[in-house]
Amino acid sequence: MEPEDKNLVIILGPTGVGKSRISIQMAHLFEGEVINCDSMQVYRGFDIGTDKISPDSKEGVPHHLLDVVAPETQFTAADFVQAALKAAEGIWERARLPIITGGTGLYLKALIDGLFPGGQKNPEIRRQLEQEAQAQGLEPLWKRLARIDPAYADKIEPRDRIRIIRALEVYLATGQPLSWHFSRTRSHVADCNLIRIGLNLERRDLYARIDRRVERMFAAGLIDEVQNLLGAGVGEDAPPFRALGYKQVLRHLRQEISAEEAAALTQQETRRYAKRQMTWFRNMEGIRWFAPDELPDIEKHIHRSLR
Repeated sequence: MEPEDKNLVIILGPTGVGKSRISIQMAHLFEGEVINCDSMQVYRGFDIGTDKISPDSKEGVPHHLLDVVAPETQFTAADFVQAALKAAEGIWERARLPIITGGTGLYLKALIDGLFPGGQKNPEIRRQLEQEAQAQGLEPLWKRLARIDPAYADKIEPRDRIRIIRALEVYLATGQPLSWHFSRTRSHVADCNLIRIGLNLERRDLYARIDRRVERMFAAGLIDEVQNLLGAGVGEDAPPFRALGYKQVLRHLRQEISAEEAAALTQQETRRYAKRQMTWFRNMEGIRWFAPDELPDIEKHIHRSLR
């Protein structure tokens, strides 16, 4: 397939807004296949708390990058880019339309803007930072990162241990902040016709959706899912256990909070996460925004944008 034929649809937006449903509808309309861009849905066994789409809900649409990683594995933005491009190439070869769907901003940025070249890993610096985090907690490292690289610090959670340490490692190894490196990279999809669709709702409506979704997760057996994962030997330090919902359930199982408190905290933290997602996406260029019920308008926009 020639570069000018490489159409690539990206459907993004905050958690709970309805991206999966729209993606499936667009896949039916445009002979598409979905590529997951949710950093937690790549993990096997973590289904309820990630709101992973069920086989029946896929409606026969092929989905890629779901259940591809063992829970103990750290799946990075670089891993996502490599896997997503491989999936997209296969979809183009089948003369179909790849539709990347999800709300993990770092993954989307890595794909669209590129990743800076490797070679900045320094095990000794990382060990020192890990020791500091162990001895003093993450807050001093977070404040240090905020001084060094406020642009990047603003885009990640203050409790994101892996990304905080990685960003400091890059700075100490290269003398330049991570955001500086990102600004000098080349897009991995520069030869594609990108069609970027953002989904959003009024904040009140989005938060109500989030609250209902969390209620459904707990009613569907999120606590049992966590117990089963632990019983199968998945350690509490596994990357997907840092996800919203899972870390609150772990606190409940340690008898630190009640099940009701775990659900309420999950709702609260998910609302905050959705707000941070929108801050991230508003800083991205080229996005055409729609409400999730504007299906005919989304269809027209894609149709007009295809090459």
